[in-house]
Amino acid sequence: MNALRTSTYGAFVAALLLLVASCGSSAPKRPGAAEPATAPATSAAPVGPVVPVGESPEGIVFDPVTKLVAVAVRNPDRLLLLDPDTLALRRTVPLPGSVRHLQLARPGGPVLVPAESANQLVEVTLPAGATRATDVLKQPHDATAAADGDLVVGNEFGKSISVVRDGIVRATVRDLKQPGGVIGYGHDVAVVDVGAFTLSTYDLPTARRTAIVPAGKGPTHGELLSGDRVAVSDTRGDAILVYRLAPLTPIGRLALPGTPYGLAVDATTDTLWVTLTARNQVVGLDLSGPTPQIIARYATVRQPNTVAVAPGSHRLWITGTDDGVVQLIRR
Repeated sequence: MNALRTSTYGAFVAALLLLVASCGSSAPKRPGAAEPATAPATSAAPVGPVVPVGESPEGIVFDPVTKLVAVAVRNPDRLLLLDPDTLALRRTVPLPGSVRHLQLARPGGPVLVPAESANQLVEVTLPAGATRATDVLKQPHDATAAADGDLVVGNEFGKSISVVRDGIVRATVRDLKQPGGVIGYGHDVAVVDVGAFTLSTYDLPTARRTAIVPAGKGPTHGELLSGDRVAVSDTRGDAILVYRLAPLTPIGRLALPGTPYGLAVDATTDTLWVTLTARNQVVGLDLSGPTPQIIARYATVRQPNTVAVAPGSHRLWITGTDDGVVQLIRR
């Protein structure tokens, strides 16, 4: 009788463990951070001139003061300063590591260059190309400027943001899963967490989170808009999301099939330019009203991961990451 009970109990435990194991293995896994689509071959001729610049261009910005386009390339890693009309090379600035995104600290520079593989933020002056590097945490993906000279770096694999001033890290906030795009405004910063699928705001003087909201199925980057608003690319969710910042609240969504990724805003016209990496296109969105409206669409070079815009939205520059080119669109 004891042997029978022992055998029956053992069979019950084994069955229970098997059930638990099978339930655990069938639980859906949350996807990781969204990435740009692997672009197909171009099906339409890119609009405007296309100029070779170097391997894997990604990260591009236009400075309206010095009239220069800055673009990051690899092998070797360097920042190229280009003429905005001819795309002729004006200056080459060596970098300590590879780069995916650029921002201007302010009109006139410096260019904020998060060198991911070097774990450094590099500030590059314009037009001279002088550099200052600051050690931050692992894989700085994006960097932005806030008030009083603060620079904020999203350390994607360091699960943190670094607040830098005058080349010194004055604060590190470590309550993020995988920060991607960072957007400075006043004394605050908004951070897209690409691992947690959220948008958060932080008060920089206290280095504390002030709010957090969901941000779609796979957000990547954001841009500051007029009227205390921010737009976020939901890359996996094929949409642009719009939020009010104070208080942090979702206020709009525009479906945008094509894996939206690169963003650039023209504050003078309230136009957001978005690259569609699965379609080799760039679209312009009018965000002056409560609902985003598509106002332009252009064929681009292959793998248009990043875009820059001049005030007035009459000129756009797009990186063709696969083919090592930059495209200029004159509108």
